[in-house]
Amino acid sequence: MEIAIFKYYWLDTWVLANVIQLATQDFCIRYLNQTNDPCGRLFDQMTMAARSVPANIAEGSSRHSTSRETEMKLIDVARASLSELSNDYLNWLLRCENTPWSSTSQEYLAVNNIQLDRPMYKDDVLYQSSKHILTQKHKFDNWLTRGDSLIAANCLIILCNRLIMMLRRQIEHLLDTFKVEGGFTEGLTAERLAYRSQQSTQSGAPNCPLCGKPMIKRVAKKGINSGKEFWSCSNYPTCNGTLNI
Repeated sequence: MEIAIFKYYWLDTWVLANVIQLATQDFCIRYLNQTNDPCGRLFDQMTMAARSVPANIAEGSSRHSTSRETEMKLIDVARASLSELSNDYLNWLLRCENTPWSSTSQEYLAVNNIQLDRPMYKDDVLYQSSKHILTQKHKFDNWLTRGDSLIAANCLIILCNRLIMMLRRQIEHLLDTFKVEGGFTEGLTAERLAYRSQQSTQSGAPNCPLCGKPMIKRVAKKGINSGKEFWSCSNYPTCNGTLNI
């Protein structure tokens, strides 16, 4: 059976998002119970927020070729879910009369200095990417699996904040690319205008009296000439040249 391979498998953001999801599921199973979460709502909220992050990164990346705007919106949803999850871990510390590690503490620096390996998949990508995610997760086992909820919560706050910054940079890069290249809609418009320009040239249309480019037949949509055909410059709206038919 052929398996679809998507580009987001190579994204560091998607890899780290999966690490956070797996670690959050472990955290909730280990530390949430009938006493501190009698209705199970916190369990559901935290695991769903964690799931939302890789899911929206994957969906956004899959929409890259058709809608850059949708891609950026979905990445931003992932970032918002991370902020919600990070606040849940912060609340857990505060409930236990604890504060997050200082950014100058040894514990904070030890976690923050751990870097992810770059994906190096050559074939069997689904298998290799899964192994890669687990390998990256095991780098944080010293804090996540020690059996201390406060240490695990601190570690996950650092990972959430790191991924928030990574997603912010990803959105900025997508926005810069969008400014230069446009999106799917802009691409369709350009293709349509190019096609109409080609068709008008083949049909012997006149050249624009203002810029000299081929003209296209259009139909007036309003005014006293509504419904009548006229020649319009193929370079509209840059050029407003027209001729009567």
